[in-house]
Parts: sequence; C-alpha cells; structure tokens
Amino acid sequence: MVSIILLLLVLAVVIIFSVQNAAPVKVSFFSWSFEASLAIVIFLAVLSGSIITLILLYSGRLKNYLRKQR
Repeated sequence: MVSIILLLLVLAVVIIFSVQNAAPVKVSFFSWSFEASLAIVIFLAVLSGSIITLILLYSGRLKNYLRKQR
C-alpha cells in the first residue's frame, strides 16, 4: 500500500514538473538528434529509468529464486 502511494506521489510530481516545462528542447545523442517538448523528454527519461530499475530488481529476485530451487 505504501509503495502505491509513493508511486502515485512521484508520478504526480513528474506530471506537474513536465506540464510546467513544456518548452521545446533539442536532444542530441551521438549522431542522432531531435527536437521535442521538454515534458515528453522528462516523461521518457522517467519511464526508461523505471524500466531499467524494474529489470535490475527482478533479475536479482529471479537469481535468488533460482539459487533457492537448487
């Protein structure tokens, strides 16, 4: 229950911050570049960070589960 409340709180902060910073920005990564709203860039950064965190979290849990099965 606490994790859901914390998740909703973080999501609300990110949404408020993103909406207040809607100016277009140029993003460059190696030879790839594009221009997008700062809100979209912030959202994609938070989303990719969340996905990476979940992958790392569940890979560790899976490793422990498989180790206990042996």
